[in-house]
Amino acid sequence: QVQLVESGGGLVQPGGSLRLSCAASGRAFGSYIMGWFRQVPGKEREFVAAIWWLGGNTDYADSVKGRFTISRDNAKNTVYLQMNSLKPEDTAVYYCAARSTLYSGPYYRAANYDYWGQGTQVTVSS
Repeated sequence: QVQLVESGGGLVQPGGSLRLSCAASGRAFGSYIMGWFRQVPGKEREFVAAIWWLGGNTDYADSVKGRFTISRDNAKNTVYLQMNSLKPEDTAVYYCAARSTLYSGPYYRAANYDYWGQGTQVTVSS
């Protein structure tokens, strides 16, 4: 049983930083893509960043490039999202997700992920 557990959300002032963690368990993730998505009420879940567990390639949404960094720790089976220079528009529930690299659908679409965490709230406000 695959389990993804996010942590690290909270309230931060504009310009501040947070680091989200996603602890993954239940299988070997070497052939998986790990993604971070976010969602605000009334809107679709939005792609934030992705990392290929094998090789460590990454990609980001334009809205977070240069501010967010996705990384992984193989020994801890954990994926991180370091968020710097946070803006009020970054406020959302952030979700960790996983999908196999064997699947051919676009990695930036939430519908193409098989496993999801419960989400963690990030609020950027003064």
